Amino acid sequence: MSTDADRNLEGELASASAGQVGIPVDAICVGCGRTRVKRARPAEMDQPVHVDPTDLEASDLTSFKHVCHRCQSATWWNPVAVLTGLLESEGGEQE
Repeated sequence: MSTDADRNLEGELASASAGQVGIPVDAICVGCGRTRVKRARPAEMDQPVHVDPTDLEASDLTSFKHVCHRCQSATWWNPVAVLTGLLESEGGEQE
C-alpha cells in the first residue's frame, strides 16, 4: 500500500476518475477508506457557487457523492484538504 508521500497528486487530478469540473480536493471514500484527488463543484459541498477555492478549508466542506472505482459505485467522499497548489498549477480555471 502506498503512503501519502508516494502519491502523485497532479497525476491523480489528471485522471478521468478525478472528474472533469470542480475544485480539486483530497478526499476519503467512506466505503473503502481510499484517499484520492477528486473534483467537486462548490454547491456539492454546501458552498456558494462563486466561492474562492483558496479561501476554503476542508472543515468548511461537506461530504459529496462521486464514483469510487475500488468500490465500483458512486459513494460518499469526505474532503480532507483543498488542494490549492493544484489550482495554481492549472491556472485557477474552475467552474
